[in-house]
Amino acid sequence: MTRTTTALAAAAALMGGTTLAAPAFADAHATNLRIQTHYAPESTSGELIQGFIENVETMSDGAITIEMFWSSSVVGSTEGFDAAATGILDCEMHGGAYQTGKNPAFQFVGDIMGGYDTPYQQLSWLYYGGGLEDAQELYNQYGMQLVGWWIYGQESLASTAPISGPEDLQNWKFRSPPGMETKIFEKLGASPIVMDFTEIFTALETGIIDGADASSIANNKGLGLYDIAKHTNYPGFHSMPSDHLACNKAVWDGMSDAQRAILSTAMESLALKTALFTEKANAEAVAELTEAGVTIYEWSPEDLQAFRDAAQATWPEFATTPEAEALVQSHLDYLGQLGLVSASE
Repeated sequence: MTRTTTALAAAAALMGGTTLAAPAFADAHATNLRIQTHYAPESTSGELIQGFIENVETMSDGAITIEMFWSSSVVGSTEGFDAAATGILDCEMHGGAYQTGKNPAFQFVGDIMGGYDTPYQQLSWLYYGGGLEDAQELYNQYGMQLVGWWIYGQESLASTAPISGPEDLQNWKFRSPPGMETKIFEKLGASPIVMDFTEIFTALETGIIDGADASSIANNKGLGLYDIAKHTNYPGFHSMPSDHLACNKAVWDGMSDAQRAILSTAMESLALKTALFTEKANAEAVAELTEAGVTIYEWSPEDLQAFRDAAQATWPEFATTPEAEALVQSHLDYLGQLGLVSASE
């Protein structure tokens, strides 16, 4: 929440007009942001968030400080958006796909399943395909401001049973985030169970689920999922979520232009570092997991296309509001420019 600091002005008055050296970052506002993330600080993504915090505080010369609440310690992951919108938090670093219950359009700013192949393509849509402007209209309707995305790339599944191809998904019980993913995997014969990110480890350990869609293979390893689940797939293919930084609109508007620019720039830096670092971390995780006896499956091009077909067939089912229809069309237009879908799709 933005608080204006008057200490410097009072000190200057008491000193009878004595000139004080201006700080390196001259900003009349002092802002402390209370932000929640579902990631643990020791995870790969958690370490990257800590770098983001350091960048923001350094670039602002201390004018912006961040109080981070890790592992969804204030409210559940799906509740972070509302907590920020109502002022319990100032911002949240979860993802838009958690908010599909408000408007299915959030699916297409959260996890465009079966769409882009790389984080760079997806970020390109946001910054150069008109995506940020379209998404901002959606967020603003709910009293929130989309500051930016950070995308670590395609996720890998964790499973206690083989997942060598679509045939192994029959009756496969797995943790799924809410939204479109449940529909896609149901089409392929799986049994998705929606649960909070923080409940995955215990659910795997107790056998409530056979597997989980959690995160990248490096993050999954950091979470300890492969201590229980001895099967995974790599490269990933099914999901490439866009974690976001979204802030209460009044808090955002109350910040100075310089502070808003710092947060936006820090998010762009986080996005690039996340994609680059995760690529390296994933390769290291694959080597370590292979040595530890975890079975890693690489799906064939035919099996990958079967998933992509199921995903894109599900998009219209979620394009049920004007905002969702507009975002789907925006993605299809841009995917067409990138050559990832044919002009007829």
